[in-house]
Amino acid sequence: MRKVSVLAFLAWVSFLFYAGIALFTSGFLLTRLELTNQSSCHEPPGPGSLPWGSQGKPGACWMASHFSRVVLVLIDALRFDFAQPQRSHVPGKSPVSLPFLGKLGSLQKILEIQPHHARLYQSLVDPPTTTMQRLKALTTGSLPTFIDAGSNFASHAIVEDNLIKQLTSAGKRIVFMGDDTWKDLFPGAFSQAFFFSSFNVRDLHTVDNGILEHLYPTMDSGEWDVLIAHFLGVDHCGHKHGPHHPEMAKKLSQMDQVIQGLVERLENDTLLVVAGDHGMTMNGDHGGDSDLEVSAALFLYSPMALFSSTPPEEPVVIPQISLVPTLALLLGIPIPFGNIGEVMTELFSGGKDSQPYASALAQASALYLNAQQVSRFLSAYSAAAQDLQVKELNELQNLFIKASTDYNRLLQSPQGAETALQTLIAELQQFLRGARAMCIESWARFSLVRMAGGAAILAAACFLCLFASQWATSPGFPFRSLLLIPLAWSLAGAILYVGLLTVTRMKLDPVLLGAMAATGSLLYFLWKTWTGWGSKRPVTTLLPIPGPVLLFLLIRLAAFFSDSFVVAEARATPFLLGSLILFLVAQLHWEGQLLPPKLLTMSRLSSSAPTVPPRHTGTYALWLGVGLLLCTRLAGLFHRCPEETPACHSSPWLSPLASIVGGRDKNLWYGACVGSLVALLVAVRLWLRHYGNLKSPEPSVLFVRWGLPLMALGTAAYWALASGADEAPPRLRALVSGASVVLPRAVVGLAASGLMLLLWRPVAVLVKAGVGASRTRTVLTPFSGPPTSQADLDYVVPQIYRYMQEEFRGRLEKTKSQVPLTVAAYQLGSVYSAAMVTALTLLTFPLLLLHAERISLVFLLLFLQSFLLLHLLAAGIPITTPGPFTVPWQAVSAWTLMATQTFYSTGHQPVFPAIQWHAAFVGFPEGHGSSTWLPALLVGANTFASHLLFAGTSLLSLPSFHCFILAFVEREKSWICVVLLDPWLRLIKA
Repeated sequence: MRKVSVLAFLAWVSFLFYAGIALFTSGFLLTRLELTNQSSCHEPPGPGSLPWGSQGKPGACWMASHFSRVVLVLIDALRFDFAQPQRSHVPGKSPVSLPFLGKLGSLQKILEIQPHHARLYQSLVDPPTTTMQRLKALTTGSLPTFIDAGSNFASHAIVEDNLIKQLTSAGKRIVFMGDDTWKDLFPGAFSQAFFFSSFNVRDLHTVDNGILEHLYPTMDSGEWDVLIAHFLGVDHCGHKHGPHHPEMAKKLSQMDQVIQGLVERLENDTLLVVAGDHGMTMNGDHGGDSDLEVSAALFLYSPMALFSSTPPEEPVVIPQISLVPTLALLLGIPIPFGNIGEVMTELFSGGKDSQPYASALAQASALYLNAQQVSRFLSAYSAAAQDLQVKELNELQNLFIKASTDYNRLLQSPQGAETALQTLIAELQQFLRGARAMCIESWARFSLVRMAGGAAILAAACFLCLFASQWATSPGFPFRSLLLIPLAWSLAGAILYVGLLTVTRMKLDPVLLGAMAATGSLLYFLWKTWTGWGSKRPVTTLLPIPGPVLLFLLIRLAAFFSDSFVVAEARATPFLLGSLILFLVAQLHWEGQLLPPKLLTMSRLSSSAPTVPPRHTGTYALWLGVGLLLCTRLAGLFHRCPEETPACHSSPWLSPLASIVGGRDKNLWYGACVGSLVALLVAVRLWLRHYGNLKSPEPSVLFVRWGLPLMALGTAAYWALASGADEAPPRLRALVSGASVVLPRAVVGLAASGLMLLLWRPVAVLVKAGVGASRTRTVLTPFSGPPTSQADLDYVVPQIYRYMQEEFRGRLEKTKSQVPLTVAAYQLGSVYSAAMVTALTLLTFPLLLLHAERISLVFLLLFLQSFLLLHLLAAGIPITTPGPFTVPWQAVSAWTLMATQTFYSTGHQPVFPAIQWHAAFVGFPEGHGSSTWLPALLVGANTFASHLLFAGTSLLSLPSFHCFILAFVEREKSWICVVLLDPWLRLIKA
């Protein structure tokens, strides 16, 4: 029954954490309301007749169409500077040659030869800069919020009005080829489609080559009105190699040839649009809001003149969503209902031969249509949701009414209205830009009340865990009462919330319902904590945290409330860890815990024991601390700079070996990676052999002896194939591709088999009898069934000792042998830790495969840090304290800091661009089809590898017996047990 109570308590704690996280994220990751309203040709965007130039013309809807066809070439991650020429260097500075500059030479050539036919813009992207959100913005003209970023790899059909839906309604034939994300966003919208899997970021050519196979034949056939080609090679090259790799120059040159081929095939009624959906960082990633990520290129071209002026020296910066209303009006279709973008007025000027007044009137008409549509959207949205600023909304509506009045007055008396037209254009642009700014501010506004409530629930849950860990050591602790009473209060909180909803007639919010239930369940705990758990349990005794350690924890907590410290967490964490290590060493010296302690005595054994030499000295602990500091410093060499610090330079060792140019350097690094792998394996085997864990014929031990080397060999072979796959001869590529699938799966399969064997036989004790028992047998579990005493709960080694004592005493009584019987028991050297170390080693190999090869050096440092810290903590932990073992707060704090430090040392950052998506394709180079849980599992394991390993090794921080050999000798009815403890020696006589 106690087990059920404990499990129910853990379920309650889990519910509290989930309720707190859900409430916090509902206030932090806000979503906007998606309206399903549709724009229509039969319904003008505003009251009155359509603007000037829209009536009585062929193809006229809201405005007469300028083009009957459009070719949209979307080059994923086409950063703006990728479209810039290789310019001469700045005076006073040495010239810099970057692989991505000057490779799109056809753009500059067209701009120079046909300046009235083309324009290059710097497109400003709204974060998050992930592909699905950018496609949504490029077709709806709306602003996706950050909560949508989680849907980047599980896209759903767009329900809002969009360009694709309007084109389909207008009877346009849409042909698509490229990224299969479009298939999920616009199901059934294309008259013809060629979809290619987009998830494999290591594949640079499959999608692009597939597009090129169909692109030119489709154009020549003429059976299309809208042609969309979404290339992925540039984006994948950035993820795999980064923008500064020579492979990027090849991909951009390929895209340049594609643009040249399209320009040669364009007809006069066709518009060419070449756009990037987002940019990329210096490392080739994207998803955040850094300058390089939100800067994309946009190029427009038509065989007929589009612009009345020549291009400016510096390209104009425009919001990316401005393309949506511009394309809609140019193609003669309605602007999508939820668009908040502003038309690009240059494209409505009428060409180089147009009159200034007619050009300005055409631009004003386009802006007025755009403003009518945005005003209608704001009115509909404000009626359905309450998250827009009322004051700013009223000001914008007044501005629009004034501009609308001025426009109608101008149409009635056009003479001498050129100055009035410019004023009207400025008013309409002010309205459109103000509306966009208001929406950005409103949809990015946090709910501080929900965030504070979620943080309070999480804090209370943490305190509950802290106090419960102390209360659980009390005999007869009433777990049942701690559960039943909070359950009743939880139901009361939920009923109270439902009652309030009934009175106020508000909509039920499951997040708030869970939060109210969690808050109600915590009221009883908070009251008990405030009053103290009984008269003999004041609250102060429930916080056994040493003052200096508590100070470290408070500094760590306070750092999260400073933006500068959050950005610099990768540097602040090693500093705190080093300070804590120095404190541990100084504490051991000051408290005299490096001196020889009293020997362990038990009431059932002899209370007298001889003294032993000192187990440690101050020099020993000092060397442990120096080793820890050195490992921490070496791990800091592997770092990834946050996007907020552009002056910082990330470590070049985080990239895969395939990105290294030059065979010699690649071979040297490969040797270092394999060397770290061998060192890790040898260290584990030597540790197990030292404590006698490789002597048993058990299956789990045999697997350690032979299975671990096979896993290391498979990992090294996979690294060799992954680093040289692009250089493999054509006749061997099929073999390399097959091996890249089989090897990682084989390593994972071996790891799973080893873990199953450990679960089957977790403890194996090899017993050898000198006389009367020549055979070897294995003692597995110390006891079966419930424990019979507190000692059974506290110690495993005494149980094994008692078991063996009773068994061999019975054997002596049966044989009545007068010959002394000596029994040796091996593998007691790590009764607790051998299985745990083996399990962690088995888990390390699959996690290594999910990272870049050179991260293996970080994993080796991780094991070294764990080993040194455990020995340093063991030097100051007495094992003579009666009762259950407890983990000191020094160990908990150091363990947490080490996990965070290793998180950063493996190349991670808590931002979208730092997610290492390539982990999803280890063992699955062709992708996962429609499955999303497996790639999510692989990416999650890659991201939280350090926390997984340190969470497992945290069990090793328990003070435990590490016995090497246990010998029993029967002489004159006296049993002598010699136990060699690591790092302590005890002699016990019974």
